[in-house]
Amino acid sequence: MKPRQTEVSIPLQPPGRGPTPAACPDGQPRDYVLWSLFNVLLGYALAYLGCFCFPALVFSIKARDCKVLGDLEGARRYGNQAKVLNIICSTLLVLGVVAIITIFIIMLLHSRV
Repeated sequence: MKPRQTEVSIPLQPPGRGPTPAACPDGQPRDYVLWSLFNVLLGYALAYLGCFCFPALVFSIKARDCKVLGDLEGARRYGNQAKVLNIICSTLLVLGVVAIITIFIIMLLHSRV
């Protein structure tokens, strides 16, 4: 008599846990290069605020280099630093846009009086 073969499926994630936010679906850490590049370009378009966003781009590129070299821990570390700096830069850029719009509206209202 032949033994029966049973199929066993092993889940990729433990039950109740989703993928970590700092990792791509394939388990690689994120590098945030596009977000950093967008912040730098938008920052330079808005009165040279891009110089504050430039360190985020540097850390993003370092994270991508570490990922290519296989240093996943270094890529996670640099990626997290880039994410924090990008959040700060995005906040500064939004505040800058709001300030520019507010100044423009105030100037427009004062010119009519």
